[in-house]
Amino acid sequence: MLKKGSKLYSILTGTCPKCHNERMYEVKNPYKLAYILKMHEKCSHCGTRYKIEPSFFYGAMYVSYGVGIGFAFAAFFVSRYLFGTTLLTSFFAIMGTLIFFMPIIMRLSRNIWINLFMSYDKNLDEKRD
Repeated sequence: MLKKGSKLYSILTGTCPKCHNERMYEVKNPYKLAYILKMHEKCSHCGTRYKIEPSFFYGAMYVSYGVGIGFAFAAFFVSRYLFGTTLLTSFFAIMGTLIFFMPIIMRLSRNIWINLFMSYDKNLDEKRD
């Protein structure tokens, strides 16, 4: 399921969408807030440029809305139905979840966005060698 060559692998690991051999981000840890969105210019393995055009990642904002809704729904479900909290407490659980997972949501959204436009190319490994 989560093996090299699948879009899910690239999305969850933040690796190059073309070759899956290098991380797109300069710093692996998304909680180093100064480096959340700092990306390499291109993949050193296959040469893929990550910014296809100026302002390319603006579209990731739309994806982040959907990803945030997913996180919010999960927080609501867990707090309200598993712990039996009030609606106000569930609201605070949602807000806390969204704030805590904000760096992950931002990177995940970028990973999903770039993977909508690029696909894995298994021939890149053969061409490099």
